[in-house]
Amino acid sequence: MDPTPADSPSARSRLGRINSVVAKSWLGKRFKLAERGSTFTTELRAGTATFLTMAYILAVNASILVDSGATCSISDCNNPSPTCKFPPVDAGYAACLDRVRRDLIVATAASSIIGSVIMGAFANLPLAVAPGMGTNAYFAYTVVGFHGSGSISYGNALAAVFLEGLLFLLLAALGFRSKLAKLVPRPVRISSSAGIGLFLAFIGLQNNQGVGLVGYSSSTLVTLGACPRDARASLAPVRSFSNGTVELIPGGTVSGDVLCLHGRMESPTFWLAVVGFLIIAFCLIKRIKGALIYGIIFVTAVSWFRGTTVTAFPDTVAGDDAYSYFKKVVDVHPIRSTAGALSFSSIGRGHFWEALVTFLYVDILDTTGTLYSMARFAGFVDEHGDFEGQYFAFMSDATAIVAGSLLGTSPVTAFVESSTGIREGGRTGLTALTVAGYFVLSFFFTPLLASIPAWAVGPPLVLVGVMMMKSVADIDWEDMKEAIPAFMTLILMPLTYSIAYGLIGGIGTYVVLHSWDWAWSHLRLGPDDTNTSSVIGTAVDNSNGAIRRNNDQNMKPIQA
Repeated sequence: MDPTPADSPSARSRLGRINSVVAKSWLGKRFKLAERGSTFTTELRAGTATFLTMAYILAVNASILVDSGATCSISDCNNPSPTCKFPPVDAGYAACLDRVRRDLIVATAASSIIGSVIMGAFANLPLAVAPGMGTNAYFAYTVVGFHGSGSISYGNALAAVFLEGLLFLLLAALGFRSKLAKLVPRPVRISSSAGIGLFLAFIGLQNNQGVGLVGYSSSTLVTLGACPRDARASLAPVRSFSNGTVELIPGGTVSGDVLCLHGRMESPTFWLAVVGFLIIAFCLIKRIKGALIYGIIFVTAVSWFRGTTVTAFPDTVAGDDAYSYFKKVVDVHPIRSTAGALSFSSIGRGHFWEALVTFLYVDILDTTGTLYSMARFAGFVDEHGDFEGQYFAFMSDATAIVAGSLLGTSPVTAFVESSTGIREGGRTGLTALTVAGYFVLSFFFTPLLASIPAWAVGPPLVLVGVMMMKSVADIDWEDMKEAIPAFMTLILMPLTYSIAYGLIGGIGTYVVLHSWDWAWSHLRLGPDDTNTSSVIGTAVDNSNGAIRRNNDQNMKPIQA
């Protein structure tokens, strides 16, 4: 006898009874299921869809942060020396990186649970929270630098995130977050997310955390790569002397294997990554839930076979150690090194405060913007631009940032992938709590998550960049005073390998281009009559939240 189909009348009847019972229970009333037109099973389905689209963050966030070297140091090398952290990486240092990566997977899951539980239980919103893409890249590659070659150490970067989280929490508690976000120039605010997307895509195209398509060129800086592992070389900044000797420039660091000696486009792992890219792209085109995770799963599964040219476990000491841990499958991995690794030794240095201010600025932009856009997408925003539960929503990510820094991870934010759950019908905090439940389950599968290779992570990074580019459509490219700052923000983030420099360049350009208008308006109208909104060229229509721009003779609505 065939089993009863899930969509049969009897199955629908059973689900209907379950939904009816839950809706009338304390749980249903607490989360306002009936009031918001949702059901218990709809919320579970929405939470599942959201988790599937954001589960990649467990592997991707850990992989990006471990590129900073985290808590590993020269003392972890088998043969300690200033260069043992750089390719060819010392076996002892590589083993430390593997251990830290497992810590960071657990830290990512734990911080996601904290933020999502607060968002679901207190704000009652269907928004999931996890370490943000973009800020993790800034943390790893700009602040700490590749294997600790940046301006401050990993512990000091965590301290900067911790203090930034406390300030963020204070701003949220006092209700200043939305007001601060409105002070950022509109073109910079809109283009920053797209610039971060380009930055992530650029990372995903390189060797260290991607597919290896982009390599180094001594004449053009970047060129086509994708050569096999044995055809790559590292670079070091050196100076030569008249006697023919050379030495490493003080303060200089050895790069990753960024130079292709020969065999461009012949890397087996690159072509495997291309297949993963096409799988994700096809799923996105067909709007299949969990598109990013499917590509990661395929590439990773193929890479788990030993003895192949694409294996994640080569016949080396590090490969054997990684394979031994992988075979455990299930393992509750405690955080041994990254929890409580904060250090305030650099608090008196400018680089520390530069990082802190940048984290705070990006979080104000990114998190606040994401919260508002997702609340608007779910239909919660009223005519005044407010939505129910916004106070606790703003508190949830700020609290998770503080907790995440204590665990050892970069800033946490509301995830734009929450839109998939909202599209599935999620309207209450049960969606976020469902996501938190899935993150709890991930604690038990650290060996599998820690064995995801870089070429499996690269394709979703590139396609996350694609999805983040849609905001450029809201830029008025006909108005050069808006288009130029927006473009400077977009282009400087990937080309300077720094989110901070992109934001500074965009804001600086905006101020310079508008300085004449501000000065002229001040002289013509006087300080008491100057209308900032008219000078900048935007005014907010509070009746519907739209922004209207005066383009000489036309008034056209532009999405805020």
